[in-house]
Amino acid sequence: MAYEPEHAHLIDPETDPRATYVLEPDDIGMLVARIVTSPGAATSTTYAPFTGGPIAAVPLSTPDDVERATAAARSAQRTWATVPLRDRCAVLLRLHDLLLENQSDVLDLIQLESGKSRASAFEEVADVALVARHYALHAREYLADRRVHGLVPGLTSVRVLRHPVGVVGIVAPWNYPLTLTVGDALPALVAGNAVVLRPDPQTALTALWAVEQLEAAGLPAGVLQVVVGDGVALGTAVVDHVDHVVFTGSTTTGRIVASRAGERLIPATLELGGKNPMYVAEDVDVEVAAAGAVRACFGSTGQLCISIERLYVHEHVADAFLEAFARRTRDLRLGADLDYRSDVGSLTSAAQLATVVEHVEDALTHGAVVVAGGVHRIDIGPLFYEPTILDGVTSDARVFHEETFGPVVSVYRVASDDEAVAAMNDSPYGLNASVWTRSGRRGAAIAARVRAGTVNVNEGYIAVWGSTGAPQGGRGHSGLGHRHGREGLWAMTELQSVAVQRGTHGVLGSPPFGLQRLFDLGTQRWPVVFTHALRAMRALRLP
Repeated sequence: MAYEPEHAHLIDPETDPRATYVLEPDDIGMLVARIVTSPGAATSTTYAPFTGGPIAAVPLSTPDDVERATAAARSAQRTWATVPLRDRCAVLLRLHDLLLENQSDVLDLIQLESGKSRASAFEEVADVALVARHYALHAREYLADRRVHGLVPGLTSVRVLRHPVGVVGIVAPWNYPLTLTVGDALPALVAGNAVVLRPDPQTALTALWAVEQLEAAGLPAGVLQVVVGDGVALGTAVVDHVDHVVFTGSTTTGRIVASRAGERLIPATLELGGKNPMYVAEDVDVEVAAAGAVRACFGSTGQLCISIERLYVHEHVADAFLEAFARRTRDLRLGADLDYRSDVGSLTSAAQLATVVEHVEDALTHGAVVVAGGVHRIDIGPLFYEPTILDGVTSDARVFHEETFGPVVSVYRVASDDEAVAAMNDSPYGLNASVWTRSGRRGAAIAARVRAGTVNVNEGYIAVWGSTGAPQGGRGHSGLGHRHGREGLWAMTELQSVAVQRGTHGVLGSPPFGLQRLFDLGTQRWPVVFTHALRAMRALRLP
């Protein structure tokens, strides 16, 4: 099962048109020059999942480099925080336009580094553009000072302010190299923070290209620092120096990040593992539901935190649905093309391929059957695996409980909505879920009973994900905190309440009144007077 790049099919520059999409050495050099490294830094060669061919030698940062990057970011943040909010928002709007204008360049990079199909890569471009526009247009509303009722009506004036936390650290995985790097940096930046970003070495070029676009959009140099290296050593260093950490990855690693952040008493936003369920009710159009299931299960080759891995189908439509689902799955086009001809791309690493193969083989050993897929397509590329549907999966199979993070879904039959909800909730994870029914009211009622941070009715994941005003996050073992919406921006700020008490010094030489006059009554009398005041306020229904 080991993946050896030197034994894989490599790009032939004379016969393979994909070779024309590989970056020139000078272009790679300009990108990797943005990484904070020390002289003589070690490098890591990345390989294209489509072919096994080398992409780039990426210089690696050290924990000392993280410390230097954080210090530089902290210095730049002091100036960035004084930039008027309207100007910070303008940077995001310009980034929105640059992303759309130059999308072909970053789509090539995303595909070359991650192996996903072009349509799945475009989801990232669309997401970051949506997030940039949303925060550019709503940041003033979200960050505005908030007035609250004071202790003494008319005399106590209270405002709640939001300040940037300082330096936000982002430790990002390889599966969504645009969304989970610069996409997560946008709310931090518009709030006035600086960012230290650690993209995965496998997909660093995509993140570096996005940083280049941000600076072209007007972000001052130094506000966003990039370090690249091992997730354990460098991720730990990031947590040890920043003021808020954003981490996307496994639940196991997320616990370590949360513990480390807790020791430093800094907040953490964590999107972790999932075993996301979908329910197909008996009233659906099976062809429509099957088409939706294909997108929900196999988008980004299943290497998507919010993709569906458990599929519960009402027994009255199970056979018809499964036939339509399997037919549509078999019709999916696998390919390594840097265009829109292929529906499904490659897995990104040999480790992900190994997990997919092990889960499928283990399920078959425990009595499951393959309805579609189940084949490692070495004829297309070293890491291609057919989208796979498993039926008859038993509870002792690994795929029943564990996240596969690949193009594999298990199908189960249920007899009622109640049984479906109970099965969907029978997991320590709670990231995303999907419900399919002709009745929107019924779907919303079922969704409210599902223990998940997001639930899509008659869609797999894009409905919530693309609604950038809505918070997106996990419950249970799927994480803490949220991205998107006002909640995603608020997480990048610290609260401060400022109360101004009037009347303390008197008016035109008259004695003071208000709280000071109350305290002047003495420790024996002021509690009695205040008790009467509280009762009067209760009777008048004053807040």
